[in-house]
Amino acid sequence: MNPALQRLKQKIQDQKLDLIYIDNPNLIGYFTDFESEPHERLLALFIIDNEEFLFTPFLEESDAKNVSTVSDIISYKDEENPWKIIQTKLESYGNSFQKIGIMESNLTVDRYKQLLAVTNASETVDISSTLQSIQLIKSEAEFNKMTIAGKMADKALEIGANALKVGISEQAVVAEIEYQLKKLGISEMSFQTMVLFGDHAGSPHGTPGSRKLKENELVLFDLGVVAEGYTSDVTRTFAFGEVSSEIASIYEVVLKAQEKAQAAVKPGITTGELDNIARTVIEEAGYGDYFTHRLGHGLGKTVHEFPSLSKGSTMEIKEGMCFSLEPGIYIENKVGIRIEDCVYVTADGCIPFTTTRKTLTNVQSQKK
Repeated sequence: MNPALQRLKQKIQDQKLDLIYIDNPNLIGYFTDFESEPHERLLALFIIDNEEFLFTPFLEESDAKNVSTVSDIISYKDEENPWKIIQTKLESYGNSFQKIGIMESNLTVDRYKQLLAVTNASETVDISSTLQSIQLIKSEAEFNKMTIAGKMADKALEIGANALKVGISEQAVVAEIEYQLKKLGISEMSFQTMVLFGDHAGSPHGTPGSRKLKENELVLFDLGVVAEGYTSDVTRTFAFGEVSSEIASIYEVVLKAQEKAQAAVKPGITTGELDNIARTVIEEAGYGDYFTHRLGHGLGKTVHEFPSLSKGSTMEIKEGMCFSLEPGIYIENKVGIRIEDCVYVTADGCIPFTTTRKTLTNVQSQKK
């Protein structure tokens, strides 16, 4: 049995649930080793007492049987009603499913109604926090996969920096990064690759467009890849030519905030304390109003997981946790600077998954 699935069964014993229903593809991959993107089709894991079955589209039945640690696999064809098949399967257990565990943050209203109809459940329990706690501490195998994803994110930054030239568009740089990565065997990015030039980076979540690169401005890269089912996430801001002393000084503030927070990571400190360390650096430099988001977020099989490193959050950091540290300063229509590493917490500190240098680098001069 998948170790994570075993931990889930142990954690929910005291909740006395008659059934657990999970239809998040990433979580199903985590608990069964079967990675899939079913799109609108229903893919679900059912856990009943100490047994479980995986319900999958017929198109993926063969793949599921080949890789899943769950041996009982039920499938359905597109012309069939999946919930009728599920109801028949549940009736074979002869159980009364009065109290069922669901993930409220993920379950659609339609599927929620269908689930209640086939189980006649009178009570639902949100098990989101239980699922989050199981994913929180990464195993050695997970760490190794995320290390690979981190190295490929560093490679993506290298590709992007080498593609920079006067007149190239943000979209063209994105295309070059993803094209070269595909040639290296990376078929999926963690999220939409972000490349923003100069003042365009003044929005923390800007969208790459037709904006052309000019000499003597900053370039912000925010990207990540999926490797063996696990994600990476990194942000670097490079100088393309010589930037003003004001912009260079703002960069140094962000760098100091990021490095100080990363140096403080260790078991026992809280998520809010880490956010405060970085935020204080930026506030004391006079840019507090321009750091408009949390310090970071967890990551693993998805790029945004529990916990949230935000102002006032109180979760204690533990060995084996993985999260981002990404302070930024954003001045609308002028400049945007963010620096990010994701780290793995060790017994006395942390290990970053990405190692691209963080001091302000003039990539134009390096190419001459």
